[in-house]
Order: sequence, then C-alpha cells, then structure tokens
Amino acid sequence: MAGVIASMALPVFAQDGTGPLPGNAEARSYGGGWNCALGFRVTGGECVAIDIPENAYATGRSYGSGWVCRRGYEEVGGTACEAIPVPENAFLRSSGHDWQCDRGYRQERETCVPIVLPDNAYLTDETSGSGWTCERGFTASSDTCVPIAVPENGYLTNADYGDAWACERGFFEIDGRCDPVALPANAYLDQESYGPGWRCERGFEAVDDACVAIDLPANAHLDRLGNRWSCDRGFQLADGECVIGR
Repeated sequence: MAGVIASMALPVFAQDGTGPLPGNAEARSYGGGWNCALGFRVTGGECVAIDIPENAYATGRSYGSGWVCRRGYEEVGGTACEAIPVPENAFLRSSGHDWQCDRGYRQERETCVPIVLPDNAYLTDETSGSGWTCERGFTASSDTCVPIAVPENGYLTNADYGDAWACERGFFEIDGRCDPVALPANAYLDQESYGPGWRCERGFEAVDDACVAIDLPANAHLDRLGNRWSCDRGFQLADGECVIGR
C-alpha cells in the first residue's frame, strides 16, 4: 500500500503537449497545449534536443528519428549522413537520392561508360538498354543499324516494333513483295490486314473473286454494310423468302 502511495506522489509528466509550457516549446495556435520547437521532441514532459547528425535536418515529426539527410546524402547506420558517391560523367538526380549518367553514357555497375554509337543511329534519353536507336530506314541488328529492305510499292511504318514496312494502298503483301490488288467490278479497296484487300459495294456480296448483286426478297433489308440481308421485323426466313412469323 505504501508503494502505491509513493508512486502516486511522483510527478506526472505530460507526453501529449499539455500542462505547463516547458523550455524549447511553442504554444499551439489552436486547440490549446504546446508543441516542441523544431529540433526537439517531448520526453518526460520536457522538450529534449534531437541528436541531428551533420548534413541532416529536423523533420518536425513526432515519430521516427526526427531527422532526414540533406539532398546528396544518404543515411548510414541510422546515425550519420554520408555523401552519395557520384561517378565521373554522372549527375545527381533531382530527387537527390540517386545519380544518373550524362547523355552519351550508360550505367555499368557504379560507373558511367561511353555509349558506342553505330553508324545511322542516334542517342536516346532512355536510361536502360543500349542508349541509342536506329535512324528512319534502318533496323538494329546486334550492335549495328542495317538498312530496311522496302519492296516496290511499299513504305516504312516507323513502328518501334512489329512490321517495319507495309504495302501502299491498292497493294497487298505476299512473300516479301507488294502485289497489286485485283479489284473486281462493284468493289472498292479495303485496307484491312486480312481478306483480299477489297470489299463489295453496298447491294453486292462476295462470291469467289467477284461481287454479285444481292437478290433481295420482299420484306427484307440490307445490313449495315450492305453486303448481307435480313428479314424485316415480324417476318422470318423460310426457303429463301421472308414470310410472316407464326
């Protein structure tokens, strides 16, 4: 019982910014109470200085170490801030936490080595990969840029991946060349990647390599593209005719 009375007699220290204003503290602008000044934190009702290492600054947060390293420095062992080693031909990123090689160099482990630029290539801003790409009309092969063989009636696609060339309108690719599309009567060119390269006009349907006029029965209509037909509403197909539904 005596121990309980003794413990009750000990002073109670505020840990939540209430009570008398201690040194190195500032009164809150709203809500009452106080906060420790920047670089201090509450301990036993007092504001005790945080041990901030060189090249660091106070965060003002009540959690964590209470400090972070300045730009260009990194935390070591939770007690110090050491300069980030930036190799030759590199610069510190805007975040201040890492470095990047200068244009014309690429990272190789902890160094920046010159990019060997082949003929018919130019530098890119990508930080990964070779650091270069081939000029228009060339494609990468190993460490060189070789010309793209574009057949007659073809053109470069400028695509980063996929086909490097395509056939001009009115031609289709076959065995690495661009052959002219044989356009039947009542048809028009269609540049879809599949099919014969043409489509029948509205009111005609494709039969083998020709466009044949559609024999539209009574009480029927052409579809949206006009190359097929359906029975009108209220009618159904029976033996090639549209009859009243039952």
